[in-house]
Amino acid sequence: MFTGGADGNGHLPRPRRPRRGGLGGGTGGMGSPHGQGSSAVQPYPAAPPCTDYDMAYFKAYSHISVHEEMLKDHVRTSTYRNAIMHHQDLIAGKVVLDVGCGTGVLSIFCAFAGATRVYAVDASDIAIQAMEIVRENELSDKVVVLHGRIEDVIIEEKVDVIISEWMGYMLLYESMLGSVIFARDKWLKPGGVILPSHASLYMAPITNSQRYQDSVFFWRDVYGIKMSSMMPLAKQCAFMEPSVETISGENVLTWPTVVSQVDCYTIQAQELETITAAFKFTSMLQAPLHGFAFWFDVEFNGPVRQKSKKQANPSLDGNTQNASPSSKKKKPDVSIVLSTAPEDAPTHWQQTLLYLFEPIELKKDQNIEGSVTISQSQQHARFLNICLKYFTGDQWYVKESVMR
Repeated sequence: MFTGGADGNGHLPRPRRPRRGGLGGGTGGMGSPHGQGSSAVQPYPAAPPCTDYDMAYFKAYSHISVHEEMLKDHVRTSTYRNAIMHHQDLIAGKVVLDVGCGTGVLSIFCAFAGATRVYAVDASDIAIQAMEIVRENELSDKVVVLHGRIEDVIIEEKVDVIISEWMGYMLLYESMLGSVIFARDKWLKPGGVILPSHASLYMAPITNSQRYQDSVFFWRDVYGIKMSSMMPLAKQCAFMEPSVETISGENVLTWPTVVSQVDCYTIQAQELETITAAFKFTSMLQAPLHGFAFWFDVEFNGPVRQKSKKQANPSLDGNTQNASPSSKKKKPDVSIVLSTAPEDAPTHWQQTLLYLFEPIELKKDQNIEGSVTISQSQQHARFLNICLKYFTGDQWYVKESVMR
């Protein structure tokens, strides 16, 4: 297990509930789902080993409740369907690869859009149910379900389109984007389409007095019994690790900043190992600073346009930019956006909150500046190490946490 200090208190982290997002429980490719591939040497990326953590991850996605929650997320599922139909001219008559297909809903949407063939790949046992769903919809002639990791299966042709719902909490939790990159490098034709095509991760300072009331101050008086001695433990349990919950735009103290931008056409797996971004916020209100919120959006753009690596991923080299509260304000050519911002319709991703053990009283126009580093855990790449270092009111603070 990982440990992570927070404000130097050295408390042990509480267990984290399983993630409730993603279309598939991992990933898996025409032919045998676990074949060894062609005997000829191919310039393809090497498949990473499948660890015990990966097996537990895949098993978690076998449960129907996970997929039920995702399918009932209307914002998520309808946005994907709208994006597929919007790009129907790029899908009709083409070969599609669905990375982490889950119940196969995106694969079926692509078949409805006229795809000639869809490879629906998933490493979890939900793939067995996906096969039955495909048969039930009489699409077995178009949708090929492969039960296995995308890194292990064989697909004996290139594909025109890759679609995947790879986003985790805080965008990068679960590290499924690496599987999409693997599939892109191995199977996507030149000029092929990736949906979604781009993603942005945002952060902003927040105030949320009700959360402290519910989790900490509750212990001051419990049915007339004084329990203030429980408050230090309550803070540890509530605020040691990131919290996934829904806030509103009223909780956000400043304009957000962009932590990272991902171009799925050009991003490389090693660029995801560590992301560092500087930030400077100016509070719009006089209010207590309770922590920092993270959210993301993804864009469904058409075929790739040529960009330099720095243009495609400006924040990966440490640069950031201020963003408007509405993360839907994008480049002019963006047509479909799935947003998890606090002011937009809620999704099952909600927002990811890093709470402080002790609130900081902010004055209007007070600055908060520092840096955030998000890195894949050395023990398990699906976990995220988060380190916030910031300065406000003539004092430096550090908040470290592990999203597990």
